[in-house]
Amino acid sequence: MQVQPYLFFNGRAEEALAFYARAVGAQTTFLLRFGDAPEQPSSEACNWQPEQIMHANMSIGDSQIMVSDGAEPEAGFSGFSLAISAATPEEAQRLYDALAEGGQATMPLQETFWALSFGMLTDRFGVNWMVNCERPNFPG
Repeated sequence: MQVQPYLFFNGRAEEALAFYARAVGAQTTFLLRFGDAPEQPSSEACNWQPEQIMHANMSIGDSQIMVSDGAEPEAGFSGFSLAISAATPEEAQRLYDALAEGGQATMPLQETFWALSFGMLTDRFGVNWMVNCERPNFPG
């Protein structure tokens, strides 16, 4: 069994896919636009444009994240964070800086009792991230 996040970008999914490709090496593994669907939703059901993304999958390492433009305009990302692991403090810094571009740092990248490097941020799309470089042999 797997649990995979499904993120709704309210018309900015294509921009988000390109950003995450640059920032964390995400690869788009599937993409379906609203205009490509075999059956078009009624105009009352949604107000999305044919070129917008109905569904996409992106992989980051061994993880899959699903992405869409579909959601209510006032919908946001709250109550969760995506956690990404780095192999070294230098990689953690690179990931943190790339994800923070156009976003906001909420906890600077720093050493903690459990990590060689840990920080939190909200990216330009409002997605919360935790960047962690685990301390070797830390119990957990």
